[in-house]
Amino acid sequence: MFVKRKIVLCAVGLAAALPVAQAAEFDCLMEPRREVTISGSIEALITNVRVDRGDFVKKGDVIVEFESGVERASAELAKFRSEMESEVEARRARQVYAQAKYNRSIELQKKSFISPQELEEVVAERRLADAELREAMDSRKLAELEYKRATEVVRLRSLRSPVSGVVVDRYMHPGEISEVGAKPILKLAEISTLHVEAILPMSAYGQIAQGDIATVRPEAPVGGTYTAKIVVVDSVLDSASGTFGVRLEMPNEDRKLPAGARCRVEFAKMKGTPARPAAKPVRPATVTPARPPTQRPPAPTNR
Repeated sequence: MFVKRKIVLCAVGLAAALPVAQAAEFDCLMEPRREVTISGSIEALITNVRVDRGDFVKKGDVIVEFESGVERASAELAKFRSEMESEVEARRARQVYAQAKYNRSIELQKKSFISPQELEEVVAERRLADAELREAMDSRKLAELEYKRATEVVRLRSLRSPVSGVVVDRYMHPGEISEVGAKPILKLAEISTLHVEAILPMSAYGQIAQGDIATVRPEAPVGGTYTAKIVVVDSVLDSASGTFGVRLEMPNEDRKLPAGARCRVEFAKMKGTPARPAAKPVRPATVTPARPPTQRPPAPTNR
């Protein structure tokens, strides 16, 4: 019994002395999922900028408005024309009358009460009434298309947010002229999902894959522990530095985590350098001082 207990204690001691593999950790940076620079699509006077730096916007919100008095008046005129019914109703009434006159003329012509020349005139009137009705209906359809075009022109006089995020910066103000391809108006960042960018050594390639889960720990003062999923593993390595890039996605629905913070990412699937046990202290060697050489007396000289 004593021998078995001694063997077990020896095994436990050996296990404690063996190296323990640790999960690999690397430096990382939390970035917005997407950054969008808002510029004007037309050259116009800015009348209103509804947001400012730090404001949260939803996708589809109107954030910038341009001068649009003439365009809105044109849209109202086109809308009125597209809803007009009088011309179509008048052409339809004339077409119904021409059709009825044609039917009566056919019956009268069978009884030889009207001449063939009069019947031809009635037929021509009916065809003309049909054509005028089609023309009125085409005009109304054209007015509807003009209204849609005018509506799109009015829509161009305002800018809507393409993402749900925060306003990073504001470059222009009401009263300034927006030019196409020139100075931007706003800069937005989508932070409901953060991208965690990390650079790993080439020796780690093949140990992680898309879909793997990692642990992200932002640096102080943010702090905390969060879970992220690998979405991109670079297929092209940087031979100069011997590294490759990895991108992870981390949910941030409550926008609690700020973008731009440094962090540490831990890949549980990839093991780092094992921890070695502490070496035993080495006793310093005792140094014995060397003895000075013995000096012999000089030999007597013969005179």
